[in-house]
Amino acid sequence: MGSEVLLMVDALSRDKGVDKETIFQAIEAALATATRKRHKDDIDARVSIHQDTGAYDTFRRWEVFADDSEEIEFPDRQLTLSQARERDANIEVGGFIEEPLEPVGFGRIAAQAAKQVILQKVREAEREQTVRQYQERKGQMVTGVVKRMERGDVIIDLGDAEALLPKTKMIPREGLRPGDRIRAYLEDVQSVPRGPQLFLSRTAPALLTELFKLEVPEAGEGLIDIHAAARDPGLRAKIAVSTNDPRIDPIGACVGMRGSRVQSVSNELAGERVDIIQWAEDPAQFVINALAPAEVFSIMVDEELNSMDVMVDEMQLSQAIGRGGQNVRLASELTQWELNIMTEEAATAKTTSEATTAVQLFMQQLDVDEEVANILVQEGFTNLDEIAYVPKQELLTVEGFDEGLVDELRNRARDALLTNAIAVEEKISLAEPDADLLEMEGMDEHTAHLFASHDIKTREELAERSVDELMDIEGIDDEERMKQLIMTARKPWFENLDEAK
Repeated sequence: MGSEVLLMVDALSRDKGVDKETIFQAIEAALATATRKRHKDDIDARVSIHQDTGAYDTFRRWEVFADDSEEIEFPDRQLTLSQARERDANIEVGGFIEEPLEPVGFGRIAAQAAKQVILQKVREAEREQTVRQYQERKGQMVTGVVKRMERGDVIIDLGDAEALLPKTKMIPREGLRPGDRIRAYLEDVQSVPRGPQLFLSRTAPALLTELFKLEVPEAGEGLIDIHAAARDPGLRAKIAVSTNDPRIDPIGACVGMRGSRVQSVSNELAGERVDIIQWAEDPAQFVINALAPAEVFSIMVDEELNSMDVMVDEMQLSQAIGRGGQNVRLASELTQWELNIMTEEAATAKTTSEATTAVQLFMQQLDVDEEVANILVQEGFTNLDEIAYVPKQELLTVEGFDEGLVDELRNRARDALLTNAIAVEEKISLAEPDADLLEMEGMDEHTAHLFASHDIKTREELAERSVDELMDIEGIDDEERMKQLIMTARKPWFENLDEAK
């Protein structure tokens, strides 16, 4: 029997690429299962294989529980501590009392329980090996062959493992067929007992970056830096590149001779058109480059809101925005700035409106005349916080402002901010949310009163709001929590749907 065990271990280890220790453990588990099935009583068994000879010993065992334990439900495989110490004076709770049993024959087991247990253990070991092998490759590009379709998803054969390309991560309208060879981005590696473990994406911007590194040797060697990429999968993409080597034209290198390199990338991505952008350290210049081929007239930068108002000629407006907003959307994603495209006339109207609003604010809150308010706006001040907390020296540089006026303006601004804050807190405290909103899971009293002060007094009214609407409320800054609260408020909707079905 010993030789049969060793032969099986050698064969499985060689065929499946699994270490022998794992297979020995699987055989021990299978022999223990067969031993338990041979006995009429509900016993527990353990098998220990001598790995040098293949011989094995079998033991019946009882788990030890405390004397006052209520868990002694299976007396055939459980003992109290006092019962156990009659056999072993040194035994402790949680240990096992064992006695030898006659081993079952290995040949008989191979035809019964052993095969299934061993194969299951081997499958688990193979899955663990796959996770270990691909964990380091997470975030990289892989190449595989389409093996089969499953409910819209695609199973990709990577050679030594299978990966899942979900329908949501496929390029729209890309007709993949079994046998097609494709490249994809390894987005996630999961260690799970069942189902797929490797998850691919054909829509990730990182795939575009990896493809250029593959097709453009200068990028692969680090002579050209790829700073960012943005995609509308299957339609259009933008990629930002630069180099510190004055001898290299980064855009020309990525385009290749007669467009050969960029065309290879485009062909891999189902004909996706790729714009190669010159990266610039200055954000405004980067945005101008990203919006090409549209020509930018001027830019207004708001660093606090991380947004830019981009002015273009009216004839360039549609080109800057792109079909369905595609060009500005990709440029915004590429540069990580919120971009507002407008004509010069619209920009002038917006600036005039904002200036008028700021003048009225300063006249009312600071109790100053229109002339002083206009001077503040012309100097770039737009709110009370800037006047209250900007360095005093900056205000003193304004022509016609002396130290006495500056101190008075700063004090009035701080008083107005304090008064406004008290008024807001009073409004929040006086707002009365309904009980169903207050008692909702995840809700606290302050947030409920804050919602109520903005006419969100019931759970139903919260359910009807969007995350963006909640984030516009001053004092709300946790977007993830707002999503959770809205979903909790909407739970009754889904329950009613289920009942209707």
